[in-house]
Amino acid sequence: MIVGSVMSVLDMTIVNVALHRLSDAFDAPLATIQWTAGAYTLALAAVIPVAPWAMGRIGPKRTYLTALALFTLGSLLAACAWDAGSLIAFRAVQGLGGGLLMPVGMAMVMRGADPARLGRVMALLGLPVVVGPVIGPVLGGWLVDVASWQWIFLVNLPVGAVALALAAALLRPDAPRDPARAPHHPARAPRDPAPAPAPAPGLDVPGLLMLSPGLALLLFGLARAAERGTLTAPGALLPALAGAALVAAFGRRALTVREPLLDLRLLRDRTFGAGVATLALFTCGYFGSMLLGPMYWQQARGTSATAAGMLGAPVGLVVGLTMQIASRRIDEVSPRRLVRAGIATGALGMALTALQASTPDVAAWRFVAASMVMGVGAGMVLMPTMTTASRDLPKSRMTAASTILSINAQIWASAGTAITSVTLSTAGTTPSGFRTTYAVAATLLALALLPTHRLPARHT
Repeated sequence: MIVGSVMSVLDMTIVNVALHRLSDAFDAPLATIQWTAGAYTLALAAVIPVAPWAMGRIGPKRTYLTALALFTLGSLLAACAWDAGSLIAFRAVQGLGGGLLMPVGMAMVMRGADPARLGRVMALLGLPVVVGPVIGPVLGGWLVDVASWQWIFLVNLPVGAVALALAAALLRPDAPRDPARAPHHPARAPRDPAPAPAPAPGLDVPGLLMLSPGLALLLFGLARAAERGTLTAPGALLPALAGAALVAAFGRRALTVREPLLDLRLLRDRTFGAGVATLALFTCGYFGSMLLGPMYWQQARGTSATAAGMLGAPVGLVVGLTMQIASRRIDEVSPRRLVRAGIATGALGMALTALQASTPDVAAWRFVAASMVMGVGAGMVLMPTMTTASRDLPKSRMTAASTILSINAQIWASAGTAITSVTLSTAGTTPSGFRTTYAVAATLLALALLPTHRLPARHT
């Protein structure tokens, strides 16, 4: 699971660094090339809701292997792209695989882990957060500087091959759909077979036709808003409103039908609902602010893409290391206190970063140090909140929980990016503009404190 997640996170960070080089290679406007990221995100959002049905229909292991194969195949095809259109199409193939990797992988981990040790398991699942932001920008800058653009995709092939081999060999086999008709080979039976799953529910086609297009339209509108620097442009506002309406219609349907595509009744659980709300606000501020660092170093300070990636690496390292510690501690301490302390630390760090950004020619170490304080807070919040939200849920509801958490992250990260882009476009890429935008992100982080009163005060 970790190897597959590392591949996915590395791909996103590497491609973001290489957009300008891809624009030159295909002689296409940057606005067109940016859809290599947009197509990936839209395909990812459209396929995430299918994860629970696919796991019930063909089994978790087969679904995960299919996701890995799609992602790796998409990487190979992207490296063979002959123009911007083909590259965007092949990135969508990658997105179909990437959209299943996280919810399916997380569901398998949460269903197989001892609830008392779930924090430690989730800490391991968070290792890609250490590797991706630290290695990705530096590796991406190096590959486009010394090699060709094809290598930003070809680098996924050996990692994908290793992930496929490990998953095929180590993941628990899927139980047969009909145990009575399964072949009986006592001598070759697996030592720890997966329990026979409940009969797979039918696919909720009306729900799928609401949720998948709704998520894609909503994220498309938010991406256009980020691109154009305004939320009111028709090309941004209309798709976003249409998408939000479809998602709302799905929400109403999911609460009334017997077997919805995604069981939103899970949000009625006090702890899970509070965790989702906390993560929504924190994700909006934290992931929305991630585009500010590279833009600040390159536009306000005139550094190269490689240098900007290296200056951002300490923040990613701090996030990952703190996450490893905090995710293990969440098994033993008060979840409410730990998450609240993390949110307060993250908001403080973001506010300090705003102050440093407002000073022309501030020493680089001061800006990086302030951002690292924010990273400590992020490491204390992300995985620990996911662990707290899902720890006491029945195993049978872990698939729905992981899917809801994945959709929640995609929507609010996109919303945060749009808010950040619009704020920066309005305020300008000056020290004052970056200060204002970082201050907005700090406010969003601070608002995440509001739903934490519903998190458990004691570890159960």
